[in-house]
Amino acid sequence: MKADGAVMTGPCCEKDGSSRPLSVVVLGSGAAAMAAVIAATERGAQVHVVERATVGGTCVNVGCVPSKHLVRSAQLQHWCDEHVEISDGCRCDGVPNAHKLHASRQALVERLRWQKYESVLDENPHVTVWHGEASFEDSRTVRVRSLAAQATQTETLLHFDRCLIAVGAEPYIPPIDGLASVPFWTSTEALASDTVPHRLGVVGSSAVALELAQAYARLGSRVTIFARRGLCTRTDPLVGETLMQALLDDDRIRIHCGALVESVQCEDGVFKVTLTTSQAVFMTDALLVASGRRPSTAALNMAAAGVSWHAASGQIPVDTHMRTNVPHIYAAGDCAQMPQLVYVAAAAGTRAAINMTGGEACLDLSLVPWVIFCEPQAAAVGLTEAEAQARGLRTETRTLPITSVPRCIVHGEKFGFLKLVAETPSMRIVGAQAVAAEASDMISTVAVAMRGHLTVADLSGMLLPYLTASEAVKLVAQSFTRDVHQLSCCAG
Repeated sequence: MKADGAVMTGPCCEKDGSSRPLSVVVLGSGAAAMAAVIAATERGAQVHVVERATVGGTCVNVGCVPSKHLVRSAQLQHWCDEHVEISDGCRCDGVPNAHKLHASRQALVERLRWQKYESVLDENPHVTVWHGEASFEDSRTVRVRSLAAQATQTETLLHFDRCLIAVGAEPYIPPIDGLASVPFWTSTEALASDTVPHRLGVVGSSAVALELAQAYARLGSRVTIFARRGLCTRTDPLVGETLMQALLDDDRIRIHCGALVESVQCEDGVFKVTLTTSQAVFMTDALLVASGRRPSTAALNMAAAGVSWHAASGQIPVDTHMRTNVPHIYAAGDCAQMPQLVYVAAAAGTRAAINMTGGEACLDLSLVPWVIFCEPQAAAVGLTEAEAQARGLRTETRTLPITSVPRCIVHGEKFGFLKLVAETPSMRIVGAQAVAAEASDMISTVAVAMRGHLTVADLSGMLLPYLTASEAVKLVAQSFTRDVHQLSCCAG
């Protein structure tokens, strides 16, 4: 249901057995917000959603959905390029139509936005959607100012019993001299482009930076990545080293590690990027800045509500119940102090709604898998060997190259591994890291095993289908006690 004018809501109180439901205001409409809306209305709340941009938040509009469409399109293009000898009947002529790719990507975004967000809100009689800028008036009131583009300018006060801050995050723009005065891309512009630049510079080595860099290279760009440190520096070093090898196997990609960008200029459509470290100068036709994301919290006037937040980072501290320091105000998703992952945001939103409506639910972040969707993928869950040892655990590890995994052999994969970290003497799995075409499936299998507190022996005895990515998990577990290279191709 949509708000059709400036309506002053009446004063609210907590649900106390009367006919009036709990009044909940949700700031944002992304993954955390939507999960909270669904759960809160299921539990009897009346919900007001305030959105200042496009309904759906980052993931469906300018994040996961369009980026994975671009990555997949680039993978298909690469497959055609790499298999010319068997693709005589392939309609691919080696030159991707960027305009058609963009149109297909946008159609997918609009379809999923309607199916998973807009229609869900529109068809729920317990939800009212407000389009405008939200800010706290006090600890029980949010002011909604209509957007500048709207024909009628109004202000509305929404009074609430509970409030969830789920405003998400936006691209972080590093303080680089000259950057503000040039038409650089963030991931939003990179995913909205219907052209493929001849030369693309990428500032950053985040998951977004690497995924888009490889995708554009496979669509025809000559890509130069400027990495402040290295690749995947927060996990086992073997992950970054292996992913680096795989990316550099494409002669259209160059990577400069330890590269600090000092200044950027743009003249006649050509960018000039100067590095602090070496004073080297690089010329590109487009420049993507992908140095992470910052919570979109600055304009919320949280001081008026008494909500504590970190002004430097923009993050809102919460407890395991998603509560801020103000007991009836909650925060979840990319704006809160938690991993900026869409599945974490959704889980946090659901738990916040349960707690806001009188239930009891905690968010356990002790086991959070992550994936970078390059080809090969990089993924991990739990502790690295170094992290486990830093916690005082005794460990034993095994690393299995993908050249020992039947599925990877059949697919012709060249770069990758799966590593298991086990605590001794129990041999319980405490972590895993992988680089492989389907590393996400390998790590998801390990994550389930870790949730069940399985040991190396448990995994070794599992029946896992032959020629699947998950089979690698069994093989690396078997390698703790056997030489898997001496086993038959589908040894039990």
